[in-house]
Amino acid sequence: MGIRYNKRSKLRNNLKMYNSILEGRGLKNKGITIYETPEFFHPSAADMASLSLTPHRWILGDKFYKLAHKHYGESEYWWVIAWFNQTPTEAHVDLGDLLYVPAPLDDVLDIYGVQ
Repeated sequence: MGIRYNKRSKLRNNLKMYNSILEGRGLKNKGITIYETPEFFHPSAADMASLSLTPHRWILGDKFYKLAHKHYGESEYWWVIAWFNQTPTEAHVDLGDLLYVPAPLDDVLDIYGVQ
């Protein structure tokens, strides 16, 4: 599991209704792990002042995972850029929009409470 799941509560869902689904896929019903929905908050003014923000003008072909790979070296942190800019998906960004890539990544993850 990714780092986003490290501090989240989890439970095992053993409902009988999943038995046939799991058995139909050749799996024994050991339950399905469900993770608590995280609560993220946008960084405070003090948090923002501690970060370095790299501006990025959204162009044709841009994807959050590509920006994450370019700036963080890993695509899996696409959600950091999306959340920081309050744009949950690429569909929420228009060509020409100005986004910011927050850094350093470890500090941003600390602010979001996922480290």
